[in-house]
Amino acid sequence: MTLTGTYVPSPTNWVRKQVETIEATGTTESVTIMGRPVVLLTMNGVTGTVRKVPLMRVEHDGVYAAVASKGGSPEHPQWYANLRKNPVLEVQDGERTWVAMARELDGAEREVWWPRCVAAFPTYATYQRKTERLIPVFVLEPVDAA
Repeated sequence: MTLTGTYVPSPTNWVRKQVETIEATGTTESVTIMGRPVVLLTMNGVTGTVRKVPLMRVEHDGVYAAVASKGGSPEHPQWYANLRKNPVLEVQDGERTWVAMARELDGAEREVWWPRCVAAFPTYATYQRKTERLIPVFVLEPVDAA
């Protein structure tokens, strides 16, 4: 996978510090969010920069999901627009890294994944109740290297 542009650290202090820790240790196991495991997403941003964001680890049968909750805010997190424009990204879980294609879920497929997301991080249910927007869920499907 080719990431274009220069990496620009997050302006959000806790995100920037978590990314720095993951990069220094080489593993996502070195950080948590609210005591839960995370994955690191590396993506091309809408502005042409490379962006990195740690998210709650949501995995089912080897497939991962990314939940654009932003704590139940009325607007999507900034990385949501990045994945919509540039869906090919790099996922890191522990020390393992791979290329994936992000695909936003809707309808019945989202209904299957939402309980999995809530099982991984029950507070997602609270976030959904806090906002009128339907919190987006992306499935991160591995891209074959061949």
